[in-house]
Amino acid sequence: MASVTQVNGKWRALIRRKGHKSQCKTFRTKAQADIWARQREEEIAKGSGSAYGDLTLGEVLKAYRRLRDESRPIADTSNEHYMLKALERGLGELRVAEVTPDHLVAYAAMRREEGAGPYTINMDVSKLGTALRYGGAKLKLALPDVVGSARPTLTYLRLIGGGGKRERRPTEDELRRVLGWLETKGRHYAEAAAFAACSAMRRGEVCGLKCSDIDPATHIALVLRKHPRKGQVLEKVPLLGEAWEIAKRQPAKGNDRLFPIEAATLSKYFTEACRALAIPDLHFHDLRHDGTSKLFEAGYGIQEVALVTGHKSWNMLRRYTQLRPEDLTRPKPGKRLGARPRRGSLRTASQSRDKS
Repeated sequence: MASVTQVNGKWRALIRRKGHKSQCKTFRTKAQADIWARQREEEIAKGSGSAYGDLTLGEVLKAYRRLRDESRPIADTSNEHYMLKALERGLGELRVAEVTPDHLVAYAAMRREEGAGPYTINMDVSKLGTALRYGGAKLKLALPDVVGSARPTLTYLRLIGGGGKRERRPTEDELRRVLGWLETKGRHYAEAAAFAACSAMRRGEVCGLKCSDIDPATHIALVLRKHPRKGQVLEKVPLLGEAWEIAKRQPAKGNDRLFPIEAATLSKYFTEACRALAIPDLHFHDLRHDGTSKLFEAGYGIQEVALVTGHKSWNMLRRYTQLRPEDLTRPKPGKRLGARPRRGSLRTASQSRDKS
């Protein structure tokens, strides 16, 4: 028999039944507690849901994190960490026994209202499927494949989908204007953005690079990068052309970072710059696309560009390449590794003044 009692201003429902694990849950109102208690007693009487008891999705997600901690811990700054946080926030309180495709549809709709696109939502849903499979194994349970059941509906409603190929690149004028605006926030911000546009590095790689990681003799930088199978690995990355010039003119600080700024702040200021300058639909990550495309335009081959960008397959590298037809008709500077990119220098405004 269930008992519902008031504890510290809330209502606690407690169910004790011989042969079954005790179940307890707290609610804001007595009516909610009564409804939950009746449903659980009916399920116990019918024999449904007893395999999972009161196990919640949040507990499964935590089990998945514990499993990953044993081999490849999930970094607090990784995309996977934020995907799991979003899933815990939206679905964590649901009991595994009662999750249906409708719950995932409601979650996807909520994420869309928050601004997430079909590809991002698809990544969330896929991560939930992975967590249910491996988190369940950690708990020694075979959990239902609710993600597989929900996918047809999610696809039909266009709540999930593939990532559209982004083709936005900054023009020379747009980039110079943004760099000038960033310099008003501090020279390091402008230098870091210019370096990102030349090196094709991600913002975290740019802001995490240390002076001691760069060999001045070979122009090679040791960069901590994400790997599709190994998590994060150190890779040797050549700094070509203007990327090396920007790195060389930064004050030497030993083990200190080349650009002593935070990645989130750099991205925030970049967005503010585009808004203030009325530059539409330009993201900081588009600088990586631009830098990759410039390398091809400068005459480098696929293998050479992949050494710079860190891509492991041509299919992924191709997504970051948006060549302009007019650039193919211009003379190439040659394919000598380390040659300066064909297009103009990305000096910041202060650098231009220093030269004049």
